[in-house]
Amino acid sequence: MRIFSIWRTCPTAILLCCVALSGCGTTKWTDTRRTATEQLLVSDAMERAVAGLDFRAVASKKVYLDSKPLSGVTDSAYLVSTLRQHMLASGCQLMDAREAADYIAEVRAGAVGTDRSELTFGVPATQIPAMLPVPGLPPSLPEMPLATRTEQRAVVKIAVFCYNRHTGRPIWQSGIVPVESRAKDIWLLGAGPFQRGNIYEGTSFAGGKIKIPLVPLGEEGGPKPGEVSVADEAYFHESVPERALAAAAAASEAKAKAASLAAATKAAEAKAKAAELAAKSKEAVLAAKTKEAAAAEAKANEAELAAKTKATDSPKAVVPAGHTEPAAKKTPAKAADSPNPVVPASHTEPAAKGTK
Repeated sequence: MRIFSIWRTCPTAILLCCVALSGCGTTKWTDTRRTATEQLLVSDAMERAVAGLDFRAVASKKVYLDSKPLSGVTDSAYLVSTLRQHMLASGCQLMDAREAADYIAEVRAGAVGTDRSELTFGVPATQIPAMLPVPGLPPSLPEMPLATRTEQRAVVKIAVFCYNRHTGRPIWQSGIVPVESRAKDIWLLGAGPFQRGNIYEGTSFAGGKIKIPLVPLGEEGGPKPGEVSVADEAYFHESVPERALAAAAAASEAKAKAASLAAATKAAEAKAKAAELAAKSKEAVLAAKTKEAAAAEAKANEAELAAKTKATDSPKAVVPAGHTEPAAKKTPAKAADSPNPVVPASHTEPAAKGTK
């Protein structure tokens, strides 16, 4: 009642206030070059394809991811990042440099793309021929669908293989991993869209969740129980036993290096001792040979001296009676040194020449 009384008293003032307070606003809408549905389908297919790879063959090993074959592939950066995350979650030690790794994991993509199909139940749009001029008849009949379905899918096909960088021998290969992600939009008698697919949680109507009887709403192609998917959040804690194990491994490696160094040092010392023993043996052999040579020389000298002594001490010759000793040629040096011969009693010494 009070409002009506105010309106009756000053309607002009109320209209002026309404006009002054009224206004309008506009919102600018823009679209990206690629639709969000397409990007979600491609990324979902990549995540589920990577989640199907088993990197246990190179777990706890130094691995380098070679992604050169992915150059030029749609959303290759996202695929490489997803692969690196899954490899880390599988226990691999990722190396940034090829030379620092022991194993090389090479990845390739056979297909990364989208397709779209449409299906309509009802009367399609029809063009009326111009040769039937009927007054009041439109030139074409519009589409009168009872139900319409639009389906878009993304296909990703990847493969990974690992080999030893030092030997070039293969270690593991994943085989071909093809994955599809689908999104369906359905209109019934013009109402919709009813959306279903891998990128939706259940079935939604115009962006809101609904439940449709007799329609399975489960997810397709999800990870198995107990597996870690790259699409799910997960935390990886380094427990104390793991740290102790890593410390024990480092200590064992240091101990092995020390043992190897000690063995090398011991081998060098043994080699030096062997060389020293060989030198001493050579010196002993040389000394023995020298001693034998000196003994032989001394023995030879003794034999020569004994022969000379025997020749000097030999008995004098006995001359029988009536034998005349021929006169020996006198040698001045030997005449003085020769002993006087024994002359028998009946023997007459002949007179020497030139003696009176």
